[in-house]
Amino acid sequence: MKTIILFALLIPSFVMAQSGIKFEHELTWQQILKKAAEEKKYIFMDAFTTWCGPCKYMSANVFTQDAVGELFNANFVNVKVQLDTTKKDDEQVKSWYQDAHKIMTEYKVNVFPTFLIFSPEGKLVHRMIGSSEADEFLLRGKNALSEENQYYVMLSKYNAGQKEVDFLYKLAKASQEAFDKENTGKIVSDYFKIQSNYFTKENAELLLNSTESSKDGGFKILSENPKKFDEVLGNNSASLTIIDIITKEEIFPLIFKKSVITPDWKTISASVTKKFPAFGFEAVEGAKLDYYQKKQDWVNYGVTLQSYMNSYGSKMTGNQLNEVAWKVFDNCKDVSLLTNALEWSKRSFEGNNNPMFMDTYANLLYKLGQTDEAITWETKAIDMVSESEKKDYSETLIKIKSGEKTWKN
Repeated sequence: MKTIILFALLIPSFVMAQSGIKFEHELTWQQILKKAAEEKKYIFMDAFTTWCGPCKYMSANVFTQDAVGELFNANFVNVKVQLDTTKKDDEQVKSWYQDAHKIMTEYKVNVFPTFLIFSPEGKLVHRMIGSSEADEFLLRGKNALSEENQYYVMLSKYNAGQKEVDFLYKLAKASQEAFDKENTGKIVSDYFKIQSNYFTKENAELLLNSTESSKDGGFKILSENPKKFDEVLGNNSASLTIIDIITKEEIFPLIFKKSVITPDWKTISASVTKKFPAFGFEAVEGAKLDYYQKKQDWVNYGVTLQSYMNSYGSKMTGNQLNEVAWKVFDNCKDVSLLTNALEWSKRSFEGNNNPMFMDTYANLLYKLGQTDEAITWETKAIDMVSESEKKDYSETLIKIKSGEKTWKN
């Protein structure tokens, strides 16, 4: 009994023990800089906003892990900096307003989360963008401690004239990961001046990921060799990138102008197809779907989708098939279209048994009146998901069994 009582008394101190990253919440930016210099530690800065979902995920699920805390507490002075302002901000957040604004402007922080790494002397040496799971974040943290992998250290060497092929490839990848659009194009261009084989997997991915507009050098290369790139990258990656750029640059400005009541699809199609013969028609048909979806015109969306799927459905990925199938389920009433969506949905999880895709399939079955089969498939989906996800799926199953509607329209 005494042993049990003693153990019980120890529980509170064990529970209260801090795990994960220890952030310096009470210090000013100048105090952070001073502490890092005195302790000869790098500074890890989590630049976040209150509205950023991935930022919240990192704080709740990654920063709290013991292994992450061990690495970052031993090697960094850690600080969280809120870069938006809200009515709920406390005095500590408000005291950082001026420095936060300066940090956001000086270091061009425009995507979230952004993680900035400063040297013990207070110089920016590295940048990491986006959320990740703990294992990947640990690797990124370890890389940030090595000058060989620090992006801004490498960029300084590049600007000083270092241009070896392996170095340029590594720098180009780091530039993409740092979301440094100003320098990525130039670095990739220099790399391909001395490495002209575009069709290795590494080079194809590098070129694809650095092509965001028709002005980028990769656009011409991708559009002239889409089949070769698609063979290397899979999932029609090059073709979809080209079509996406054409859509954003050539079509959206014409159909989403305030002065446009009804787009002249015939004229738009003729113009875009003339400029981009291999991709223009598909781009216009895809833009029609975006337009009708935004306008909530589900009748014309359904008609356009039927035609689009007849022409291009065979090359769609499981994710794409599931996406269009769900939109039809949630918004369309045409039985013929729903029946076709059921077939698209079934194709989406062939060979992968994705429970989310099975859930779409079950919902379509239910909307089509095939309740028993819908129950069977929703039950299969529930058996495959994690415990944390079972609640949502189970609620759907209850609705199906009770005859309650599971769709919007």
